[in-house]
Amino acid sequence: MKKYLLLLLTLSSLVFAKNLSIEQQIAEAKAKIAALQVNVTQLESSLPKNLDKENLAKLAAQEKKNTFVTHTEFGLITTSGNTDTTNYNLDLNVKKSWDKHVFGLTFDAQYADDNGIETKNKFLTEINYDYELTDRFSFNYLVGYKDDKFSGYNYQAYTGPGVKYKAIKEEKHNLSLEGNILYSQDELELASKTSNYGAFRAKAIYEWQILESLKFAQDLSYRTKIEDSNNYFVYSKTALISKVSDIFSFGINYKIDYVNAPPASTQHSDKTLTINLIADY
Repeated sequence: MKKYLLLLLTLSSLVFAKNLSIEQQIAEAKAKIAALQVNVTQLESSLPKNLDKENLAKLAAQEKKNTFVTHTEFGLITTSGNTDTTNYNLDLNVKKSWDKHVFGLTFDAQYADDNGIETKNKFLTEINYDYELTDRFSFNYLVGYKDDKFSGYNYQAYTGPGVKYKAIKEEKHNLSLEGNILYSQDELELASKTSNYGAFRAKAIYEWQILESLKFAQDLSYRTKIEDSNNYFVYSKTALISKVSDIFSFGINYKIDYVNAPPASTQHSDKTLTINLIADY
């Protein structure tokens, strides 16, 4: 009998020791879990809490580095019957970015005829190079060429350095300001007289994202002869753009091309209203 009691006591002590070992393991596991939770809390508290919209916009802009973007607007209006007219409008913008360098090309062309007789034939192209010194301030170099058959000029060309400043960078509003010192050359149609002079150009580009699919844009430039402030040129483009897909949009443009001292027999301003199909890719 004593042997059975001794055996029972031995088995009981083994079971108790085993249960005690399991409880110790559970307690140790709970302690490790609690320690891990403390570490996670400390890591979360050390993360930056000020990832606001401006910082997110900077990250998004950084992702757009080394990109190639095009913006094309095309408008066409034709009539036939009592009058036969054709009107074309083409706006092209190309931009290539890499690191701190930005290359841009713009091309604006308009053509119209009435019963086979030309009434408008003009184009303006500009090449821009920007070197970004900061996220808002850039060094800029500009080359421009304009050919307008009915302006009294055979051509107008200009080139020179300048600066660009992004005055407003917000989710819905953007404003860019530019200023350039230029060497300009104009050739008059009559007698092919060429005029070379120093000039200054200021430009502002404003964009307002009214709705997710609706945007307002305004381009305004002012170019003047440094020695004669009465000899100046103003170009304005006002646009309302409605997006219909990831690539395509419809837009309404109103352009004003103003010359303060036009050659003889030409008007001060040339105004154009167009409706365009737009592709961004």
